[in-house]
Amino acid sequence: MHNQAQLQSVRLGVALRQACFNEPYSLTRLGRDVVAGITVGIIAIPLAMALAIASGVPPQHGLYTAIVAGVVIALTGGSRFSISGPTAAFVVILYPVAQQFGLSGLLMATLISGIFLVLMGVARLGRLIEYIPNSVTLGFTGGIAIVIATLQIKDFFGLNVADMPETYLGKVEALAHALPTWQWGDSLVGVVTLLVLLLWPRLKLPVPGHLPAVLVGVGLGYGLHLVGIDVATIGSQFHYTLADGSQGSGIPPIAPELILPWSLPGPDGQPVVWNLATLERLLPAAFSMAMLGAIESLLCAVVLDGMTGRKHSSNAELVGQGIGNIMAPFFGGITATAAIARSAANVRAGATSPISGIIHALVVLAAILVLAPWLSWLPLSAMAALLLLVAWNMSEAHKAFDLIRRAPRSDVLVLLVCLSLTVIFDMVIAITFGVILASLLFMREVAKMTRLHNLTDDRRHAHAVPEGALLYKINGPLFFAAAERVFGELMSLIEGHQVLVLQMEAVTVLDAGGLSAFLQFEKQLAKQGVELRVAELQFQPLKTMARAKVHPVPGKLSFYPTLEEALLGGE
Repeated sequence: MHNQAQLQSVRLGVALRQACFNEPYSLTRLGRDVVAGITVGIIAIPLAMALAIASGVPPQHGLYTAIVAGVVIALTGGSRFSISGPTAAFVVILYPVAQQFGLSGLLMATLISGIFLVLMGVARLGRLIEYIPNSVTLGFTGGIAIVIATLQIKDFFGLNVADMPETYLGKVEALAHALPTWQWGDSLVGVVTLLVLLLWPRLKLPVPGHLPAVLVGVGLGYGLHLVGIDVATIGSQFHYTLADGSQGSGIPPIAPELILPWSLPGPDGQPVVWNLATLERLLPAAFSMAMLGAIESLLCAVVLDGMTGRKHSSNAELVGQGIGNIMAPFFGGITATAAIARSAANVRAGATSPISGIIHALVVLAAILVLAPWLSWLPLSAMAALLLLVAWNMSEAHKAFDLIRRAPRSDVLVLLVCLSLTVIFDMVIAITFGVILASLLFMREVAKMTRLHNLTDDRRHAHAVPEGALLYKINGPLFFAAAERVFGELMSLIEGHQVLVLQMEAVTVLDAGGLSAFLQFEKQLAKQGVELRVAELQFQPLKTMARAKVHPVPGKLSFYPTLEEALLGGE
């Protein structure tokens, strides 16, 4: 397949075929993929559990997501280095859904979002990510980071919050009221874990900081437990019941099992009544998940392209992400997308193909089957510390501050608006309003570039300008945002003249609004007895006028291929 066709392809497994079948796949490459997969799998284990807890569901569902979606998307997607699983960006969408509809509703919303993603890929919308301005992206990711960090305050300090409100301001108020209930044991574990996460990179060791930080948190939490100070852990907060009726604490030591998402109980333990009205209530959240999943996965693929020099297939990646999100709910998995941090670690660890993503999922599966009893000792405050660092990294604060310092004020306004709307309302509102605002501000700037230049007294043309005539040049696109102003200025200048010559060589675009303004302007000139001569029309404006059947009118409107002929007026 031609390279460009491959980049636009929606065929399943494009990345896997390119990496393992179109190129020689040796034992050396397999070894590198195994090492990378093990490395990323170790990172993914605590992150997947922490993100599931932050999303309002038991931790094993984050692990199930990494296993099922990690394998399916690696096999079917369009980016050979992406590692998919639960990500922090989804927390702000998933948590309210889990609170309102329970696990059943969350899995159903994930399934619907997967369908949306497949449709986006089949419709070849993969390249639309290029039309989302950087200020919008930085704004909503920064807003998501603020919300995630706020949600971690409860577990980081061991606060007793009975019911977390849905609105952000309500959450802040509830946390503020709960501050007197803080537990110094949980706080100590959280602070120490966070310090290890921050200081570990300075050691420049090949081992990722997530694992040692969490191990330190587990050790400290266990030590506090031995001296009679209880610290909230996964085992103390989460419990499960197996099919044989046996119960346990923490994470069930079994592989993901096939389930029907719509048959699971809702938030009150009762079955959810699935009908058209319930699905309609889920659709906005599902669409938000699909939009965020598309943006996150494609941004991740672009970052990986820059790191490796390879090119991903954006449409195939959307289809793969969609299939992964359709399959994951049937095994208890929540919403998944490509994770930028894990994918970058995958590349740095030497990955060469999607095989590393499959290995990463198998490592997570092995952790469930072998390490489940030990994972129940993970302190919730250590998980919160992990997510605080994730939130800081995903905010890309350095880029946001750099944009605020150096970018035009319009970009700064868009960033601040998107950030605020994400925090106060949600991501879809923020992106929609941000893109619209950015487009309007951009059109305003482009409209300002369309200007009039008086050539009547220009020494190059003054000798050829007939008596009683004006010569003006229009520079810039004549679209709806600029045309009314330009022709309005010309009307104010035409009094006392019989001829207006317009040089339109620099007008590259004439849209419907610009055409309407031109025709109205021509009629006004005709009423005042002023002849309009248009010179040097470019192809697009000429085509637009031809389609609108704009014809010359003797003595009122005429067109000329050159400025010299327009000045002579057919003499």
